[in-house]
Amino acid sequence: QVQLVESGGGLVQAGGSLRLSCAASGRTFSSYAMGWFRQFLGKEREFVAAISRRGGNTDYADSVKGRFTISRDNGKNTVYLQMNSLKPEDTAVYYCAARRFDVDRRTNSYDYWGQGTQVTVSS
Repeated sequence: QVQLVESGGGLVQAGGSLRLSCAASGRTFSSYAMGWFRQFLGKEREFVAAISRRGGNTDYADSVKGRFTISRDNGKNTVYLQMNSLKPEDTAVYYCAARRFDVDRRTNSYDYWGQGTQVTVSS
């Protein structure tokens, strides 16, 4: 199994930035594509971004293109989500997820999930 732990969430003003991190357990981190999802209050979990096993391919939801950047460091077993130009509508719980082997936008296609970290953007 893969254990995922998110960190870096918090409160930020509109227009500001946050960097989320997701630390993974195990020695086979590079075998998994990684994704970030978010869940608004009272809504279903939705896709934010994903990155391939070696980081050569990325995918973003239209709502975050140009503002968010997903990256990974396989030597540190960590995936990141750099969030710039944050908006109040970005407020959500953000989740890190892992799947074998390729990127996917579907929530139910991911095998492992972190506990989530709250991001709140004030206006």
